[in-house]
Amino acid sequence: MKRVSLFFALSLVIIVIPSILHRGKKNSEGTAFAIESVDSLYVQYTALNLNGKLPYEVFVRAMEGFRNFHFNNNHILTIVDFTKSSVSKRFFVIDLKANKLLFECLVAHGKNSGIDFAQHFSNTEQSLMSSPGFYTTAETYQGKHGYSLRLDGLEKGINDRARARAIVIHAADYVSEQFIQRMGRLGRSWGCPALPPSLNKEIIDSIKNGSCLYIHTNDKSYLADSPVN
Repeated sequence: MKRVSLFFALSLVIIVIPSILHRGKKNSEGTAFAIESVDSLYVQYTALNLNGKLPYEVFVRAMEGFRNFHFNNNHILTIVDFTKSSVSKRFFVIDLKANKLLFECLVAHGKNSGIDFAQHFSNTEQSLMSSPGFYTTAETYQGKHGYSLRLDGLEKGINDRARARAIVIHAADYVSEQFIQRMGRLGRSWGCPALPPSLNKEIIDSIKNGSCLYIHTNDKSYLADSPVN
């Protein structure tokens, strides 16, 4: 009798779990994207070897935003996890078409967002803070920090002043293991997600021209105000 009950319970699990689906949504052009099971997202997450590097719930939220907005470069997804310490690798570039993690590296947050952890955020010019949420990558240029990539924020009132604030991806010498060894933390930017000089150009060339970049935080006001819920 116990064996029959156990078999019945396992059968229910097998039937029910794959039937749990994400809500169907539309992107910014009004085009419905395919409903995808939670189970298949977890399979993708596992295949990318993100377990222990990036929390599953962060990956799921990034994928929801990826489908909610329209991106010209629709196979590259960049996730920045600002819930992690600055000494951790918290910048991830994923090729969704090849199902491959392309880059995993250090990234700086804004000077006024916090010392080791990014805890304060702003969409205001001269705040020297990072802004959370979804962005689309834009054009490259040569600036005072060398080869750089402009970003356009997609969430009104949250990060939509990114271009006006000159929030860009660029290289910085303070984004290095050597800086961490000296200071016990990473250096900080004026709000930009700054990268290690050794990886900057390669990463920019992989994500430029219209791919999705998501900056994840634990900021409750952002999570409440974001259209991606």
